[in-house]
Amino acid sequence: MTVLRSLLYTLLFYPGTLGFVIAGLLASLIGQRQTEAVVLGWSRWNHWLARFVLNINTRIEGLIPPGPHLLAVKHQSMFETLEIVRIGRCPAVVMKRQLGAIPLFGRLTRLYGNIEVDRKGGAKALRDLLAASAKVIAARRSVVIFPEGTRVAVGATPPLQPGFSGLYRALRLPVVPIAMDSGRLWGHGLIKRPGTITFRIGETIPPGLKRDEIEARVHAAINAVELGAEASS
Repeated sequence: MTVLRSLLYTLLFYPGTLGFVIAGLLASLIGQRQTEAVVLGWSRWNHWLARFVLNINTRIEGLIPPGPHLLAVKHQSMFETLEIVRIGRCPAVVMKRQLGAIPLFGRLTRLYGNIEVDRKGGAKALRDLLAASAKVIAARRSVVIFPEGTRVAVGATPPLQPGFSGLYRALRLPVVPIAMDSGRLWGHGLIKRPGTITFRIGETIPPGLKRDEIEARVHAAINAVELGAEASS
């Protein structure tokens, strides 16, 4: 049954995604809010498929405060890259530049406001990241960053990438750390297993902390679900 559910999800998700991408490009001709509405609809579509096709529930512990924040999210699968649009009220997501090169999809992500970053771009890449982030914040939207830099395996707790503290220092935004455990159910391959994915929204961290302190607090907070599971085993 798990295999059949996973196959049905794939058959529904990717054609549906193409439809949302085309709708989003058309909506962009009308305005930014319409573009965001389509992307939010895509996020809700994926959430619905996860719930009713894959039998994957989502549990959210805590609340994201209103207003612009830097959302520091644990990253284990594709699931949270879409789910954060729904629970974070249409934030812009910092993503690797290669995703922006995907035909049509990349165009929509830029129109929506996602921020492409060249991981090997050095100081210029950071300046571009800050300029794009400033536009997002001016629109009263939050910025999502995956501070570990890429998807990590279940149980992995690598140190944060140095770009996180630089962005934190430059944007001067409070940080909302978000732990989650999607990798237990939503792997890299076709198969998705039923169960519950937990998003644990941590205590808001104020701006202005020193690098060692902000990194330590965010690292502990985004691994709260993982560390809790290890402690109870």
